[in-house]
Amino acid sequence: METLPDIAPFRQRHDELAAQMADAGFYANPRRAAEVSREHQRLHDLVEAHARYRRLEANLAEAEALMRDPTADAELRELAEAERPVMTQELETLHEEILDAMIPPEPTDSRNTVMEIRAGTGGDEASLFAADLFRMYARYAEERGWKVQPMSSSGSDRGGYKEVIFLISGEDVYRELKYESGVHRVQRVPVTEANGRIHTSTVTVAVLPEAEEVDVQIDPQDLEISVSRASGPGGQGVNTTDSAVQILHKPTGLIVQCADERSQLKNKARAMTVLRSRLLKQREEEERAKYANERRSQIGSGDRSERIRTYNFPQSRVTDHRISLTLQSLPAVIEGDIEELLTALQRADHAEKLAAINRGEAPGLAAKI
Repeated sequence: METLPDIAPFRQRHDELAAQMADAGFYANPRRAAEVSREHQRLHDLVEAHARYRRLEANLAEAEALMRDPTADAELRELAEAERPVMTQELETLHEEILDAMIPPEPTDSRNTVMEIRAGTGGDEASLFAADLFRMYARYAEERGWKVQPMSSSGSDRGGYKEVIFLISGEDVYRELKYESGVHRVQRVPVTEANGRIHTSTVTVAVLPEAEEVDVQIDPQDLEISVSRASGPGGQGVNTTDSAVQILHKPTGLIVQCADERSQLKNKARAMTVLRSRLLKQREEEERAKYANERRSQIGSGDRSERIRTYNFPQSRVTDHRISLTLQSLPAVIEGDIEELLTALQRADHAEKLAAINRGEAPGLAAKI
């Protein structure tokens, strides 16, 4: 059994939080107080589990010493021999629990998720595949009991999407879907191909934790908001009123457009939701880069330019390149059966974080201590 990582950084953080909670003005900010209390409780449980592990380790050592002692009472040696496998199993279980507890939860894991799917290279075929991915995620969300709310879309002539943005609401949505950010590549014969040749097209997926107003403070002076008449399908009301909204965030240059609703106010509210989520994601990526130590995780990096997965229709194969996982079940995957992929990605990310801990790195503590 591998040696447990040093508990000292976690104990230090625990003591710092305890000191904060003892401050007279601690509860002046209820939101911050709740966050600190949750982290303190998690670290308290970790420190207590580590203490139990050391006690159990000492008891096991005593039992093994007793078994090797020829002068010890035979009945005691027999008792020690009977207890040894029980203690060993308990020690192994506690070892894994402690390692798991050392991995701090991402603060945004429990958030709802804004997903943005954009057609990349491949023209009409890319836009059709963007529609396939939208349906894939929507069906998976439906299976999980999550709610899908369209935010904005731009259709293509052949019924696909140049861009589609939607909100998925439910329990731990971001925790499960955050690994989907990146470039998705499709290899198949397009419906527009007369000679049966296989084409390669790409679609970009961005996964953003839904941000609340308290997460991202936006100065109204930093916004340039313009309205226009919506175009495309949607009914007479959509096409004859100035309901489409475009918001430019001047400090970052981010532009968000929403035109799906007839109401200008609703489109503005949706656009602000997307903008806040993009800004929150940008801030998280900047923080992650600051503490990356010249090394970026392949799993969960959220890099939109990274090719993460290939969907090969002629071979009915889907391959996730980050974890070298290939499934021969593409028809089921494209219909929303993506749980095996998501679970494998979560396990790989988990294993990578445990490896970092065993190397003496404490993920999530570097930015706080």
